[in-house]
Amino acid sequence: MNAMKTDAPVGVFATVRATPPAVRYLLGGVLINQMGAFVQTFLVLYLAFRGFSVGQAGIALTVYSIGAVSGTLLGAELTHRFGPRSTIVGAMTTSAVILGFVPWLADSERFAGLLVAIGLAGLATQSYRPAAAVLLSDLMPEEHRVMAFSMMRIALNLGAVTAPLIAAALILVDWDLLFWFDAATALTYALLAFALLPNLPSQQQVASPHENKRSAYVVLLRDWRYLLFLASVLLGTVIYVQYIVALPLKITAEGHPTALYSAVLVTTSLVLVCCELKITTYVKDRRPYAVAALGTAVMGLGVTGYAFTGHSAAAIIVCTVVFVLGIMINGPTMFAHPATFPAAVKARYIGVHQATFGLGMALGPTLGVIAWATLANGVWIACGVLGLIATWCAWVGVRERSTSSEVNDLS
Repeated sequence: MNAMKTDAPVGVFATVRATPPAVRYLLGGVLINQMGAFVQTFLVLYLAFRGFSVGQAGIALTVYSIGAVSGTLLGAELTHRFGPRSTIVGAMTTSAVILGFVPWLADSERFAGLLVAIGLAGLATQSYRPAAAVLLSDLMPEEHRVMAFSMMRIALNLGAVTAPLIAAALILVDWDLLFWFDAATALTYALLAFALLPNLPSQQQVASPHENKRSAYVVLLRDWRYLLFLASVLLGTVIYVQYIVALPLKITAEGHPTALYSAVLVTTSLVLVCCELKITTYVKDRRPYAVAALGTAVMGLGVTGYAFTGHSAAAIIVCTVVFVLGIMINGPTMFAHPATFPAAVKARYIGVHQATFGLGMALGPTLGVIAWATLANGVWIACGVLGLIATWCAWVGVRERSTSSEVNDLS
């Protein structure tokens, strides 16, 4: 992995054939669960339908987001102590139970109870993710690790594309079905995990007594390279969110039809689903820090281009393709990077990475609206500057540790 390879890249289908059955079950469960992931997307609309004010709906969404960010940290701790399969089963079962009760609590007189349930739903729903990442990294051969995370991203994206279509059909019958279907997919994932996933030992069990005495979070705070990696993740996520916040504001302000943004969304989904795995076959054996930095730079270039599109719909589509190309280049490598660390700290490193990603997703919309109101089209230049900073952080933060002291600090 440290040296540039000149061999022909292993193809997508060859990698799929080399994927162990347990990994296929894991990815299938991720896809099923994501197909019912309606809460964060439709929560505001659901509460408005049930008679809540916009302010109450906003508070509920904030509570869910806080629970989701906290859930990744909780999931990392549970994975370290109890193992990935137990964490997935417990998290998904808990999520299913809580989501099933949300419609009963969706009444103005039970708003406090609803907030508690929504927060716990976010906590439980997201706490499976570190466990899934740890299990994926442990089961997949090292040479296919980056491809494995690319496949997980494809499963998540396929679910994200399918979920709104399912939701639209459910809403025509009964809004409450959103939560009951979400609960059903979570419970299905829990049952699949219990029946089909291997019960690997927890990382606490496989770590040495010396490793168990040390706090992974203290180690992480001293790991300046990883902190730079997290900074790149946070900035990159804030930039990414502007594609779903500032871009529709730009399209509307410039008088383009709403159909243009729909075309942007469709283009993004098609390019990601059709091309990411193939692109990953070409970059997975390159130096990870170079791939991470290159993808971040291309992503920043794409969003910066929005500042110069004028009133051209075609130019907006082209900039979107460049933006998505950057995501496909760096995404699998960035998501796989935390899984390369020793067992003593792996789950916690993954959890903090995913919490940082969630924090960026939570902060991005607010920052984007403020930036658009203040800078208008200049928001894209600001994103370009942030992209340059994120690129440098990725270049330095993902680099291989060059000294024995850096390696010893993690083991």
